[in-house]
Amino acid sequence: METLLYAAELVQEDGTYKLVVQDLVRGTVQVTPVPKSAVDKLPTFLSVLSSKLGSAPARGRW
Repeated sequence: METLLYAAELVQEDGTYKLVVQDLVRGTVQVTPVPKSAVDKLPTFLSVLSSKLGSAPARGRW
């Protein structure tokens, strides 16, 4: 059985980016500004992380 612990969204608003992370266990939300350079590198970062951890291919929640 899966238990969702965190939910994250990357939001763009008025040319700025912010990462919104919801802790579903504690019921808290954290919002952090993210520079565009980090947003641009996100796919590469996720690919490297996945390969290092030996994770299964990414899947979406719909």
